[in-house]
Amino acid sequence: MPEPREPVSPMRKTDGLTTELATFAERRSRSVYVARRFAPYFAQSVLDVGCYEAPLRELLSGARYVGVDIAGKPDIVVNLDTMAPLPFADRSFQSVICIEVLEHLDNLHHVFGELARVSDAHVIVSLPNCWRDARRPVERGHGHFAHYGLPADAPVDRHKWFFSYVEARDFIVAQAGRHGLEIVEMFGTEQHRAPWVRAARRIRYPGERYFNRYVQTIWAVMSKPALR
Repeated sequence: MPEPREPVSPMRKTDGLTTELATFAERRSRSVYVARRFAPYFAQSVLDVGCYEAPLRELLSGARYVGVDIAGKPDIVVNLDTMAPLPFADRSFQSVICIEVLEHLDNLHHVFGELARVSDAHVIVSLPNCWRDARRPVERGHGHFAHYGLPADAPVDRHKWFFSYVEARDFIVAQAGRHGLEIVEMFGTEQHRAPWVRAARRIRYPGERYFNRYVQTIWAVMSKPALR
């Protein structure tokens, strides 16, 4: 079971260039990580945007939980891939989370704004680093990577954006500023590897290059100013 680890990079807490070690064998293990890692933000009410099977519903005790999605086990069925607003009033939930969802949507800029609108205190998002999974197949000239490609049959689940870790970080920073959110913490998660492997990789690919090549996911917690 993945546990938060101490950052392995001495960068600032909000610049996105710190990492924690977390290996997710399945979707539920990622949900367990989310429930534990971000527990301080889940005290009152939580809106889970793109919840699918809603595993967090049973993992968050004491908080009012609402999940929305077009499939799975949502509390409210919502097609996120439209320009319609989320069916909630402004500041309806203490925290709004959107985990590994935005990359599946054509209108992710619009949805990001909706996350900010219906949140009363915090917005938590994660985005995958598409470059990491694509790197080896592209270098080798064969193979494929999940959520992309050109299958004969229309896929049920696919990504609609292809971006690096640094591009994802810059997107979050820009959107947070546009919607009046302050970044509280932003970091990446990478799979467990021997310390000497990570050290050697950082020497060969310093700075942002390491993150684009090896860090799997970027996470951000943003706060919303209280009403005066």
